[in-house]
Amino acid sequence: MAADAIASGDSPLTTREAEVLEPAVDGAPVAEIAERAALSQETVRNYLSSAVSKLGAENRHAAVRLARERGWV
Repeated sequence: MAADAIASGDSPLTTREAEVLEPAVDGAPVAEIAERAALSQETVRNYLSSAVSKLGAENRHAAVRLARERGWV
């Protein structure tokens, strides 16, 4: 499913995944992202992990790069 979405140009990310991935563009740590989004750090980690998995990235920094290249964040 994610591969189809990536191929078609549609974002496989949920709104929340994109919201927590966006501050990571600037290298914000999990604690800062959690504070900005009014979420627990564990919830932020879960969203980041899900985004990394959906994008087939090796880590959140690679996920941010991929999402930015495709205009998803």
